[in-house]
Parts: sequence; structure tokens; C-alpha cells
Amino acid sequence: MNIIFKGNPVTVNGNFPSVGDEAKDFTLINETLNKVTLKDTKGKRVFVTLPSVDTKICDLEIRRFNQEASKLKDVTIYVVSMDLPFAQSRWCGAANANNVVMLSDFKDKSFGENYGVYMEEIGLLARTIIIVDEDNKVSYTQYCSETSTEPNYEEVLEQLR
Repeated sequence: MNIIFKGNPVTVNGNFPSVGDEAKDFTLINETLNKVTLKDTKGKRVFVTLPSVDTKICDLEIRRFNQEASKLKDVTIYVVSMDLPFAQSRWCGAANANNVVMLSDFKDKSFGENYGVYMEEIGLLARTIIIVDEDNKVSYTQYCSETSTEPNYEEVLEQLR
């Protein structure tokens, strides 16, 4: 996976999953500072990784997925970044975003490294979408080679309908 951050190539640790792969475990931190692992998630899951809630494109992306999440049945959208849970909670409160689950990878970087989305030079996550089905199999992936661009929302939503 070739990732560009603000016009510069970056090194991404780990391997980005392929459709059909078994979902890998991770340890993330939620808004109450509790650990969340793959086993704590169920059903059809969308993992949206992005650099930071405090950037324009990330703000637009989370707002769009928050809006769409209210229309989807039996789907949970998890937004994963390296932001501290406090920043994620602040952003959600200000944006009235309560249809997505915010999780932080700041502590262990396990999601970023296990899913091949951790950008080594800048310590942030690449902009990607990984859908995991009810059987813990990866059923869809998408990554933005330039992190300053939005994902193809319609393609993701089509996979979820």
C-alpha cells in the first residue's frame, strides 16, 4: 500500500488486510479509558481509520459516516485514530456525533500495526476503511493513497446495504 501524507510518501507498518482475511485482534481505548478488543465488537463492523479528528477532511468524513450510520441496520461504525479519547469525546460533543463509536489507538498502536495503517514517520493512522463481517472475516477494504482526500463513500455504503 502506497500512502502519501501531504504530498510526501510515508512508511506504513504491517500489512493491509485483503478481502477474505481473518480479522486481527487489537486493543483500543474508548471514551471511558477502557480497553476494547475485537472480541468486544460483534456483527457487521466498519473500521474507519483516519489521521486526526481535528483536521478538515477527517471532520467531514466522520460527520458523513455519523449521518449514514443512523440509516444502516445491524452495522456498527468504529472511527479509529491516534487522538486521545478526550479529544475524540470533545469532537463528538461539538459535532453531535453519537451514531459512531470513537476508539483510540494511542496507547498500543495495535490496530495500526496489525492492520497495516500506522504511518511510521508521523505517528498517525492512514485514511482507510475495513469492513469485518459477522464471522470476523474482512469483507471489504479501501484506502486513500493520499491522506488528504476523502474516501469513496458510495462504494462503502453499497457494501453495507
